[in-house]
Order: sequence, then structure tokens, then C-alpha cells
Amino acid sequence: MIQLRAGIIGATGMVGQRFISLLKDHPWFHVSCVAASARSAGKPYREAVEGRWAFDWPIPEDVAGMTVMDAADIDAIAEKVDFVFCAVDMKKDEIRALEEDYARHEIPVVSNNSACRGVKDVPMVVPEINAAHLAVIPTQRKRLGCERGFIAVKPNCSIQSYVPALTPLLDFRPTQVSVCTYQAISGAGKTFKTWPEMVDNVIPYIGGEDEKSEQEPLKLWGHVEDLGEGPVIVNAAEPVISAQCLRVAASDGHMAAVSVRFAEKVTKEQILERWAGYETEAQRLELPSAPKPFLQYFEDPSRPQTRLDRDFQNGFGVSIGRLREDRIFDWRFVCLSHNTIRGAAGGGILTAELLTRKGYIQPRK
Repeated sequence: MIQLRAGIIGATGMVGQRFISLLKDHPWFHVSCVAASARSAGKPYREAVEGRWAFDWPIPEDVAGMTVMDAADIDAIAEKVDFVFCAVDMKKDEIRALEEDYARHEIPVVSNNSACRGVKDVPMVVPEINAAHLAVIPTQRKRLGCERGFIAVKPNCSIQSYVPALTPLLDFRPTQVSVCTYQAISGAGKTFKTWPEMVDNVIPYIGGEDEKSEQEPLKLWGHVEDLGEGPVIVNAAEPVISAQCLRVAASDGHMAAVSVRFAEKVTKEQILERWAGYETEAQRLELPSAPKPFLQYFEDPSRPQTRLDRDFQNGFGVSIGRLREDRIFDWRFVCLSHNTIRGAAGGGILTAELLTRKGYIQPRK
């Protein structure tokens, strides 16, 4: 396969840095352009992130010397990329306008941002769950007046531990879900060095996170339907989800404690069998970043643990444990995912792999 040129918009932030790190030696994509705000534009990348590089490993050499471009200079960026990953820190209406502008310039956008997640013709994708939602891209292109450009988004990091665990159980008809997430500080773009107040601390509030955790799974579990102007995504009606999201003193890794009620009777053995046998579209398509297996279950009641298990399948897999009966609901369990790999940059890369395999991202002529 010819390597595709990937631009990173928002390259100086933590998620942008993770994109750059994960794309080092990627078999399909290489970083051809880094862009950020006007205050970073014109600087070598290593200078733009000096004192802010979030990881223990060095900046990849082929990126360190790149000149940072202004993210608003779309015409110049278009000459250097086949598609872009977007992870900017701006107001939502500004992000949506920026991403739609890139799409109208015929640049596919794989977004880490939330601005377009609720748009019915924008696929919000976890490749192992809802690859079929890419079918709405022609509707979006028609709305935006594009032939090649479009926007695809990944969902919020908070849901990417427990939604993969619930998905193999959907035919048992979950009706109510109560979830509490325990989210690492990297989800706020922070490290303990830059946020010392989080050492030995828990904050019981993350702005907007409860609502995203309650609403976004219903789009992932929705279906594609033509309502008259082309296929769009219609959200699922159930389950009803009640979520509480807490920030905890962990560097990476989001954990979730889940209780669920089903309309159908289901046994522990059936649940474990579904988790163990869950095969995904990402695996069948042999996407380079696809975890094999996607899910792992621990019999040890002290697992999964954030520090021990967040890097399962290079951070792309999901770990589950403590499946047991619930005295109010039917069953309860805990889940863990790596929030800046599976939940952010890595999920975006896997989505771009799916879009490439399906023919939506191609070399720019």
C-alpha cells in the first residue's frame, strides 16, 4: 500500500503529541504536516513543544524539525496532506466551522473533538462496534458540497471502556445502565508535573462528561436509515444510562464500574462466552492497529488495574473484571481502557485505517 500523508491539526497538545508518537513507523500513514494555533506557527515542532512534550520518549526525528503551520491556513496544508487528524483546543462552534472548512477543501478529517459528534450525517466510530455507520458519509458530502472531503469522529474517551463490554450483550436487551467512571488526568491534557493539585486527589466533576457518557453510546448503537435526504444515523432508544464521571490521580487509563439490567435473562456463562468470542470488523479487515483480541476478562478479582492493564494490546484493547450479580440491577462489572490510545489518538488512527480500507481515504491527486 502507498503510504498516505497525514496532517496533525492541534499537533502541540497532548493528543496531538500522542498521534505523532503512534504514527511513528505506521505501515499505512506518515506525518507530513503539523499545524497548531498562530502562536506556534513558524516554529520548529521541537521548539513549539519545548517544556511541554508529555512523554518519556523523544519526539520522532522526522517530525521534530518540521515547521509548525497555522491550522487556519487550509490552502497551504491541503498541498501537503491526503487527510488530517484534528485535535484542537477551541470553542465547539469554532471547531465545527474549522472541520467543515477542511472537508469543503476536500480534505478528509478524522476528529478527536466533540463538536460534530451529534450531527446525524457525521459517523462517530469505534471500528469494532459500528463500522456500518460510514454509510452516511455520502449524505454529509452532499450537505457540505464535497466530493472527497468529510468528517468522521471518535467518541468520548469516557465511554470506550464500558461500551465495548456492553456491545456483545445487546441482543440480551440492556434496558438500564448505571456507570461511574474513574478518569486519568491525561484526559484533561495534564501530567502530574503540570497539575500537581491532582496528586493524592479525586475531583467528582468533569464538565460535560456525564452527559457525553449518557448520550454518545446511543449513537454508537444506533442504525443507519434514509429519512428522505439520504442515509443518517438514528440513535438507539435504549438503554437508559446514568453516569457519574470522576477525575482520579492516575496518569493514564479510564476505569468504569458498571451495573446493568437486561430485558432478557442472561447467565454469567453466557456473558463470559460473548466477551471471549467477540469478533470485530476491525479484525476481519486486518487493520494494522486492530487488537486481537479486543476484549480480555480477568478471573482475578483485583484486576484489571490501571497501571498493570491499560497497555493491553498496545493500549488498543479493553480489559474487564469482577463480573457478579447485582442486588439492584442484574449484573455488574468493571472495565478499563487506555484513554489517550484507545480513547483518543489511537482510536482516531484505527478509524482512519477503517476509512482507508473502505476506500473513503485515498491519495490526493
